[in-house]
Amino acid sequence: MDELEYNAKLDELDHLLNDLDIETEPSRIWDLLAEVSYHDLPLQTHAT
Repeated sequence: MDELEYNAKLDELDHLLNDLDIETEPSRIWDLLAEVSYHDLPLQTHAT
């Protein structure tokens, strides 16, 4: 995932967590958290 996609996921996560006008989507929030945290792991710990 490149930095542009990473930042887009962070923006979407922020929107899902903080916009009171939208319905909460727990599964989407967890998916985004998993993708963002995977991106933040050091390269040697990524599963291949």
